[in-house]
Amino acid sequence: MARDRRILDAAAVAFHEKGFHGVGMDELGSRAGLSGPSLYRYFSGKDEILAKLLDEAMDELLTATEPTDPDPRGDLERALRHHVDFALVNRPLVALYQREVRSLADPWAAPFAVRRKEYTKAWERLVSRARPALDEATIGAVTQGCLGLVFSVPGWPERTLAVPRAADAIVDLVLHGLVGVDSAP
Repeated sequence: MARDRRILDAAAVAFHEKGFHGVGMDELGSRAGLSGPSLYRYFSGKDEILAKLLDEAMDELLTATEPTDPDPRGDLERALRHHVDFALVNRPLVALYQREVRSLADPWAAPFAVRRKEYTKAWERLVSRARPALDEATIGAVTQGCLGLVFSVPGWPERTLAVPRAADAIVDLVLHGLVGVDSAP
């Protein structure tokens, strides 16, 4: 495994366990099997490591919001399933995002904020295509509700997520919620 990947993987776990501000470069180096000072050959510091982790996650999630299915509801379900699977497999990274996105420093904070807006807009387009009768404000609220549920997964108890078909249950819950919005007065 490449050293920069080892550093990023170790940082994701350390930031999840102790928070971004609770971990120093020496500890990150130790967890990655390197000395703290040698990390600076790969990254300028913790801020860049955090930015890289969040950017990698955003790359994958943004790609999954690109329409690929001619059926809008099928496309929404595909993207939703991808996001649920991502949240289940990458629980520490999703929790890191939830807790530490505000810790991003310049020069990484502003570009990441733009990408977050792009991501939300891409989800709103998916919801709008699948539920064209909804007005813009409702689409925004529904989108935030869907994403909020999916990205709350890292805080769920292990026993809840250990059940077979946990991902299916989450996807079904969101999709059934969307159908309920359609029939609301």
